[in-house]
Amino acid sequence: MTAAILALGLCGTGPSPAAAADAPGYAFSPGARMVEGAAGAADAPRLDPGRVYRSSLPEHGSLTYRVHLADADATAYVPVTAVPPAKATVTATDGIRVSLRDAHGTACSYATARFGAGLSPRPVTALGRREAGKALCQGAGTYSVLVERLDTGSAGTGSAERWDLEIAPVVEPRLSAPGPSEAPGAWDSATPEPLAGAPRALTGGAGFGSARPLGQGVWRTTLVPGRTQFYKVPLDWGRRVRATAELGGAQGHGYVGGALDLSLYNPVRGLADDASLGYTGVRRPVSLAPFPPVEYANRYAAPAAVTALRFAGDYYLVLHLSDRLGGTFGRGPYDVTLRVRVDGRAHAGPGYAGRPVPDGVFTPTAQDTTAAVPVPVGGGSRGDGAALKLVAVGGFGLGTASLLVLGGWTVAARRAQSRFRAQNPTA
Repeated sequence: MTAAILALGLCGTGPSPAAAADAPGYAFSPGARMVEGAAGAADAPRLDPGRVYRSSLPEHGSLTYRVHLADADATAYVPVTAVPPAKATVTATDGIRVSLRDAHGTACSYATARFGAGLSPRPVTALGRREAGKALCQGAGTYSVLVERLDTGSAGTGSAERWDLEIAPVVEPRLSAPGPSEAPGAWDSATPEPLAGAPRALTGGAGFGSARPLGQGVWRTTLVPGRTQFYKVPLDWGRRVRATAELGGAQGHGYVGGALDLSLYNPVRGLADDASLGYTGVRRPVSLAPFPPVEYANRYAAPAAVTALRFAGDYYLVLHLSDRLGGTFGRGPYDVTLRVRVDGRAHAGPGYAGRPVPDGVFTPTAQDTTAAVPVPVGGGSRGDGAALKLVAVGGFGLGTASLLVLGGWTVAARRAQSRFRAQNPTA
């Protein structure tokens, strides 16, 4: 059984060059419902929290949708992901702007997402929100969601094609008892030593809905220019993630700004941080900013990299390789090493007065939590390693083969969790 487990954990996880070259574009969430945005709020289609929608945004366009909030004390989040065509021409300042507005047209919030220095068309997400307890936009009722396209098409350099949209509204209920009213105090923001050890091959998904779960460890994937891969790291209350991505070396000479982009999004697809790498063909890393542990009170902080860490759930690591890399260093594929550290002491979260929508969005699933069992720097015991390898296998849908190792997977995962609880009695 052990030999079979290790074999499954080590094979079939890295794409061949041909497979990488044929990788699909953005994968919309299964079951996403098609809707057409309207020119104004009166004709706008309704978006129900908990569902995922597909739409498209025309050149120089803006579209309106609406969402009904039945609870005046709930906080609403409406993330909008824009997906331009693969060969679209974009500038660093192109992107989208999203705002939520009340019945009087007052804007509750504004958020923008731009393609950045890589000058490469990629999925970008802007988060509109209506926060309970703020001075503006209070009360139950119907709110409008305005999505605007920011591009330079009028100057003759932008994309004249429509951009696809994915919209996934979420509602966070109020707390059942008074909670914290200010941001937490100081936290350890020192940069830790990079994780060592041989990387495990794990290809990311092609969208938020197909993101591959991973935990602490050193991971390897391959990317071709213009492609994006999604991973998800389950974080409980009190836990935090650190991440670094390294782009492997290549033959040739030149410089590409924003060649590799590494982003972190929270469970409602709100951007926490985005870092890009200038590339000369020499292997180099790019790191996200240090983050505090996940706490409800982080929402009262000023920096976006802190306020985004406001609830438990799946956090998304997103890798994008600039399309411009191909013209300077070739089409690849390129090796990318992702080093992920998960630490912090888990604890019970705040009590909500109701269920969030969708249910479970702020609770890491049991399977994904298993993937986040910590591994000591430089590797772990045989049981920990087996558990992590098997989580990687589970992400690849091996069907019948997975059933053959299910018993071994369960035993390894339970042993790893038992060791973690023994070493962290308050977790």
